[in-house]
Amino acid sequence: MGWPGIVVLGVAVGLAGWWLHPLRRASRARLWVAVLAGVLGAALARMAGNVTTLFHNGDTLEWPVCTAAALVAAASVIGMLSRRR
Repeated sequence: MGWPGIVVLGVAVGLAGWWLHPLRRASRARLWVAVLAGVLGAALARMAGNVTTLFHNGDTLEWPVCTAAALVAAASVIGMLSRRR
């Protein structure tokens, strides 16, 4: 999947995570924050997978692991930035 694929995956998951998160309306998180978190989560997952040689055989585990990491990162950022009343 290369770095352009990681960026596209992070943007798509960040957008979907922001749009579908239940605390989106109560959150101070803007759209760009969720997209940035998704891209960073996917990039960190790819780098960690390459360092640990988890992705040694190509794209078998790379897509699902990077997608899950991007989703967790976007949801966590939106949840942490939600207002407590």
